[in-house]
Amino acid sequence: MKKIQLEKNGRSILLTGVTEPNTTEPNKVITLSDEEFHKRLDNKTCDILKNNYTLPPPSPLVSMYIKYNVTLFHCKHNLNIKPPARYYRYSCNDYDIYYDNVLSSPNITEVHNFFSPCSVLQLPSKDITDTTDIKSFVSSQLALEVVLSDDCAECCIDRGGLCQLDSNKKFSCDKEEPNDRRKIRKLGLGIVASLAGVAVLMVLAYCFWAKITLPTYLLFWKENPTHQIIEKFLKEHGHLPSARYNYSEVKKMTNSFRNKLGQGGFGCVYKGKLQDGRDVAVKVLTESKGNGEEFINEVASISMTSHVNIVRLLGFSLDGSKRALVYEFMPNGSLEKFIYEDKKPLKVDFQIDCKTLHDIAIGVARGLEYLHRGCNTRILHFDIKPHNILLDEVFCPKISDFGLAKICKRKESIVSIFGARGTAGYIAPEMFSRNFGGVSHKSDVYSYGMMVLEMVGQRKNINVAVDHSSELYFPHWIYKRLESNQGLGLQCIKNETDEEMIRKMTVVSLWCIQTNPSNRPTMSKVVEMLEGSLEVLQIPPKPFMSSPSTSPAHMNFETCSSLSE
Repeated sequence: MKKIQLEKNGRSILLTGVTEPNTTEPNKVITLSDEEFHKRLDNKTCDILKNNYTLPPPSPLVSMYIKYNVTLFHCKHNLNIKPPARYYRYSCNDYDIYYDNVLSSPNITEVHNFFSPCSVLQLPSKDITDTTDIKSFVSSQLALEVVLSDDCAECCIDRGGLCQLDSNKKFSCDKEEPNDRRKIRKLGLGIVASLAGVAVLMVLAYCFWAKITLPTYLLFWKENPTHQIIEKFLKEHGHLPSARYNYSEVKKMTNSFRNKLGQGGFGCVYKGKLQDGRDVAVKVLTESKGNGEEFINEVASISMTSHVNIVRLLGFSLDGSKRALVYEFMPNGSLEKFIYEDKKPLKVDFQIDCKTLHDIAIGVARGLEYLHRGCNTRILHFDIKPHNILLDEVFCPKISDFGLAKICKRKESIVSIFGARGTAGYIAPEMFSRNFGGVSHKSDVYSYGMMVLEMVGQRKNINVAVDHSSELYFPHWIYKRLESNQGLGLQCIKNETDEEMIRKMTVVSLWCIQTNPSNRPTMSKVVEMLEGSLEVLQIPPKPFMSSPSTSPAHMNFETCSSLSE
């Protein structure tokens, strides 16, 4: 086994693998196993929190990052730190460690005032088992992501060249192709023996492999049978983080599909249990539905995400025409069970308080913001609705069901879709007609807005009636009450604070469903508005459309060119 040093004269760490760029992982990923750190983790000694990894410094060609990490603040006892409310403290003999309780990457500028006298430490992380015990989720397994600079990415991916540094250490793009590609292949395989000082060689190999690993399964979408398309996709993505199961294993983990949790557009969902005792939700896809696109969308989209508000895909199964997806289990089910006034059909006798509703709205917004603002790819979900928002044991929301999602690798990438994607009542007007604008991340913003309106209105947006006969467009009903300062009659409103949170959600959601996509906020702005003061929010113009549930569907073309914010 090969070992590498992250810094000159540093300690050696075991190399365990190299994942090449592909559609689900656009950057090269080098996986390492720190045996020394692993031993200290086993001993559960406090000095594991003094561990740090110094990566090679960024160059004009490439930068490296620890892909899955937790940010810690190392503070001496005598500093008398007063952290934000969401932070945990872990005490050692002569210092304290502080970290965010959702293990998200903190905004360093935001928390600087709290932790300015402390040092910042990043350690590799794994699945959370106990957020109160930091040693339970710190990992000795590192995934180093190798990210090309913008100039180098354009050179080797767009122009087919090789990135180099000239004698003055300035960037240059060599568009002449090497004579002997085998030499480059060997060079690329050898560079992982020592990371420090080999950025140029790494980029040479990166550019070479980028040319031969471009996905081709879409080119054969109509010609090949479904299972061949999916197998081709899986072959091109042999290093997916999700496990692959035999269908017999899926049948065993679900006890022959006895406990049905629900049913969606692409199949039924069953409760199951892995061999390690973890509960899972298993979606068995309907054989007659589609040509495998929903399976590929789910695996490709979720496999490239890692966020507290995105459901985790643990595994999948493909056995002929039988396809299944294995997710982490969410004990509280979907959001729709809790938000509607009439919960009797769903057998739920529980009222979510206004603070939890507000937190759920913010959590979903953060998840969508993460999908839309990816560094190398953007994911458009196209089916945001209460049914697709799952809730864990503490009602933390997680976006699920990526069967209709589209991955946009570049701002100018364009893909075609036939008809409107999504669910009636949540589909943005531009999905029906280009007269309203281009389809983009703002289409997800619209769906999010309609969902939040249902959360504050406690009813489905396509079922509101006037005098029990004529239909009233749901947002107009909400808008009329907001304009006249009428309450929405939510049982959860107990005080002025509750009233303010619900009114804030209402105003933000009405901004999100503006007919013109350019008038809708980005999800980053949505988070900012929900976390900010109600006083600074203006009531948006009244939506002028009739109910989208009755709008006609036409051929549409979806563009990701408007994803810049």
